[in-house]
Amino acid sequence: MSTTVVWLRDDLRLADNPALHEAAQRGGQTAVLYVLDESPGVRPLGGAARWWLHYSLRSLDEQLRKVGGRLILRRGKAADVVKQLIADVGAEAVLWNRRYGRPERDIDAGLKEWARDNGVDAQSFQANLLFEPWQVQTGQGENYKVFTPFWRACLAQPEPREPLPAPSSIKAAKIRRTNRNPASEELDDWALLPTAPDWAGGLRDEWTPGEPGAGRRLSEFFDERVDDYSGGRERPGQESTSRLSPHLRFGEISPFQIWHAAKADRGAGVDHEIQTFGSEIGWREFCWQLLYHNPDLATENYRREYDAFAWEPDTANEVRAWRQGRTGYPMVDAGMRQLWETGWMHNRVRMITASFLIKNLLVDWRIGEQWFWDTLVDADAANNPANWQWVAGSGADAAPYFRIFNPVTQSTKFDPSGAYLRRFLPELAELDDKAIHRPWKHPGDAPDYPESIVDLQETRQRALDAYAEVKNR
Repeated sequence: MSTTVVWLRDDLRLADNPALHEAAQRGGQTAVLYVLDESPGVRPLGGAARWWLHYSLRSLDEQLRKVGGRLILRRGKAADVVKQLIADVGAEAVLWNRRYGRPERDIDAGLKEWARDNGVDAQSFQANLLFEPWQVQTGQGENYKVFTPFWRACLAQPEPREPLPAPSSIKAAKIRRTNRNPASEELDDWALLPTAPDWAGGLRDEWTPGEPGAGRRLSEFFDERVDDYSGGRERPGQESTSRLSPHLRFGEISPFQIWHAAKADRGAGVDHEIQTFGSEIGWREFCWQLLYHNPDLATENYRREYDAFAWEPDTANEVRAWRQGRTGYPMVDAGMRQLWETGWMHNRVRMITASFLIKNLLVDWRIGEQWFWDTLVDADAANNPANWQWVAGSGADAAPYFRIFNPVTQSTKFDPSGAYLRRFLPELAELDDKAIHRPWKHPGDAPDYPESIVDLQETRQRALDAYAEVKNR
């Protein structure tokens, strides 16, 4: 009986999983593997992502067992681990879905070369992006640097394929010499969950990691919220967004499933809302195209002229206040506390908090990117740095350097009733709808709220002067 190893990475699902589907089509035995990768160059997961991974893997194993399979867990250098499992089960083939970061691509390419030299069939599949990063280029054969023409070119491509069904049955692979199950490490031994202290209570209340949870999120969005998406998505006090981002990040749902679910919903008279939602999927595609062609996106300025930018050298106290949500500006503080409590932040507020750190505090965007990497459940290697560089002005299709989000203006415009602020800043809950946006004008009514750490107008001008120095070089 033939045996195939399926190596899962950021694709922790059964449905629309091309590698797993191909293994099922081949028949025989299948060894489904996840590696906690300790290879050099692979960016270690942040704390919130590790929490999510624990429960996502547990859910995946449950789903596999329902169809006769099991999840094999091992850690170490990925290529070595995969080779060992191939030897353990006597596999003739190894299959995986493609990744797009440079270190991960190098690992995969090396494994393919080894497989070819050792008579093992190695194949990879498109699973987690609608369009491969090398697929969409300008008429001059160059990579896109601006989102709108990029997405327009994507939409001119052939329709993305239909999602694949989940396998109805899997025959778990055995070690041929003994007919025993291959060795698998215990998930709890990986210590992915925080213990001392356990800061994940809010995450547990907010999220259900795993493929079933992703499916419920998708259904709820199209059943309950999509008809007000384009307007409601800007208001953090409303439940108007899909909240699919962490499920997408870990591949518990595929963009192909979302794409075709959106297409099927167009008959409900919400075509404009679907197009707006689709553009958010397009932005994700754009960010991954950027990372593919710029593998140092998390550490190097995309626009190299920003290497000369004059960041403030001594900002430890300000950064600490920003992380803790104690800057004295309610929209910034509510966002940072939402992040710490739930592992997620509304997209509008992400831009506001990032702008405040970069432009009002003149803190290097990489410090903020690293904090989000550690605290977001949906932090991935492309979106996180690309979005931080967008706000900083150093990235592709970046916000103009002179665009500095005023947290008070943003707060009054997008959370006029203060619903979002009250949820995450209970010390301001008794202020009226006007005062809550400017608590420093009512200090007696909010004695526990911190004073503002900087003046918005002064720091705005300081940022404009610093950016002008770069532009005038």
